[in-house]
Amino acid sequence: MRTILRRTLAVLVPTLLVVCAVSTGGSQQQTPADLFDPVYQIYQYVESYFYKPELIDDQKALYGAMKGVVEQLDDPYSEFLDPQDRQQFNESLEGEFSGVGIEISIEDNVLSVVTPLVGTPAEAAGILAGDQILAIDGESTEGFTLTKAGVRIRGETGTSVTLTIRHEDGTIVDIPIVRATITIEPVTSNTLADGTIAYIRILRFESETVAMLDEALGSFDLEAMTGLILDLRNDPGGLMTAATSTAGRFVDEGIVLRTNDRLSGEKLYWSKGNRVPNLPLAVLINRGSASASEITAGAIRDNNMGILIGQTSYGKGVFQQLIDFPDGSALKITAGEYLTPAGHVVNDVGLTPDIVVEDDGDPIAVAVQWIQDHAGTVMPIDLGAAVTP
Repeated sequence: MRTILRRTLAVLVPTLLVVCAVSTGGSQQQTPADLFDPVYQIYQYVESYFYKPELIDDQKALYGAMKGVVEQLDDPYSEFLDPQDRQQFNESLEGEFSGVGIEISIEDNVLSVVTPLVGTPAEAAGILAGDQILAIDGESTEGFTLTKAGVRIRGETGTSVTLTIRHEDGTIVDIPIVRATITIEPVTSNTLADGTIAYIRILRFESETVAMLDEALGSFDLEAMTGLILDLRNDPGGLMTAATSTAGRFVDEGIVLRTNDRLSGEKLYWSKGNRVPNLPLAVLINRGSASASEITAGAIRDNNMGILIGQTSYGKGVFQQLIDFPDGSALKITAGEYLTPAGHVVNDVGLTPDIVVEDDGDPIAVAVQWIQDHAGTVMPIDLGAAVTP
């Protein structure tokens, strides 16, 4: 057992130290080489004194220590993933998995729902963006990491899980949900208003999203259209590269994203010229629009290429770096913050729509009316003047 631990340390820890050394960029005081010696001393004491040595698991001890290093950051998006966690994280990025279909986060140390995915058991059961998950099958979620919560909520198709939910109005209810195979089509499309308005909905920013978006755009006779609706409601985000590429489909040459991290400082992402006619464009957002969807929406509005309609978005304005290790484990670490092209902060703030639509309103109908009111307009335009009170 001791040999296993030492071999694993030799593989993993130096890799971590290289990452830490590079990320400081020489701007902070160097970490003492013996800083973590007491951790190994505790391990030795456990191995020497614990009265049931058969319960000592070197690998779990190592992973536990590594998790602790990340957990002390008190950052809901940073975590160390053991090989099983890493595998489940991979599955969460795929278009098909077994579960209830919710995107979760941790807000003010409480497990919370970013959004229920469209057409999933969670949505059908009445789970709402902003709900707090107080317990899973009766077990309190206090102190849960996102990965631990995901493991508890997911399960085999046909089995059930009960979530104790506190809605935003303060009511607490137990909601049983039968797990199902969740299949997410990242992009769907059709026409509205007797075929005069193109409608595209993006549900997740995955590796295939941009190609599917291009296919959807190519299916329309855009030259004959009055306008276009891009629906990003309840889109929890995904890949930054997919978001910037999507924004580039609608933004003439210009900045689509600003990021700031310790390695690179400020970095600008540019559009190379949009690929569609500059029709009146309405982008739909709500509380469930987060991360990559906020990048796309912010880029379109800041470049005056479209208007935001709906409700204030979630407000996840930070991004993560995933660092894989040879044994299948990984470090998911918040590496920086992103801003809209105009420099507006998104994290914990969100995007405020130009036209607010309350819960009982129909944002699609509002978008259709706005497009019809601006038929023949060529974007970009002064969006302030284009908003009808």
